Amino acid sequence: MTDVATSNNPEASRYEARIDGELAGYAEYLLRDDQVVFTHTVVADAFEGRGVGSKLVRAALDDVRGTGGRSVVPQCPFVRDWIEKHPDYRSLVAA
Repeated sequence: MTDVATSNNPEASRYEARIDGELAGYAEYLLRDDQVVFTHTVVADAFEGRGVGSKLVRAALDDVRGTGGRSVVPQCPFVRDWIEKHPDYRSLVAA
């Protein structure tokens, strides 16, 4: 898997993935009271097939878990499918 640096960019309401400083992808979210609603995930064409989306979603969900107090609403199909494939993250999903 490619070395991907991830970070939360709260000003843009998204988690970002960078490779060698270049924006490779992002996962947009909305904050609602005690929820993080993931609305859309994008991986740039040049970085497709390199595990960027998976690394990005894992890092975003780990951040939500680590911060505590919020559940996740996976409106984005990519995030929803990723959680389905990784059952240890299902406990983050809002009831």
